[in-house]
Amino acid sequence: MAKKLRKMLGDVNAPSVEALMGLIDTQSKATICRWCLGYAEEHLLPIFEKHCPGDNRPRSAIDAARAYLAGEVKFPVVKNIILNECHAAARELDHNPTAQAAARAVGQGSAVVHTLTHSLGLYFYAAAAIAYDRIGLTADAEAYNAIAEEVCLHYTNALRNLAVKDEPNPAKIRWTC
Repeated sequence: MAKKLRKMLGDVNAPSVEALMGLIDTQSKATICRWCLGYAEEHLLPIFEKHCPGDNRPRSAIDAARAYLAGEVKFPVVKNIILNECHAAARELDHNPTAQAAARAVGQGSAVVHTLTHSLGLYFYAAAAIAYDRIGLTADAEAYNAIAEEVCLHYTNALRNLAVKDEPNPAKIRWTC
């Protein structure tokens, strides 16, 4: 029997993840949303679209989240697209764990407009999508963990590049993990 793949990679108790959470806590909702949507679009959509060409549901979630932030649509519209399009795409992809993780990552990145803790979900699913895309589905845990750590550092650096020094209105996030 083939080993069961994890849907998410990374460790919430890892020092790199704790540092990421600390950095997120210093930023405004606007900065966190811009970071997550940009990261999902730049790093996860290409993985999904490589495996599922022509399926625009994850891209629609990012577009809807941006429209919501711009005041162009109400949240129920965004929620419907995230849940009934983007996450539906993920549910249909049990046969393709790479595309499934990418769709889930994009869904988490889009949902950050509602709940900022989804920023961490984006990381865990992104780590899986990137690792499975890069080294396949049969590597050992050590190889997957190394890529998860690399993704965490890359994701953190992406936020550092957007971070507002001494942000006067940091988001108040209640981490429950």
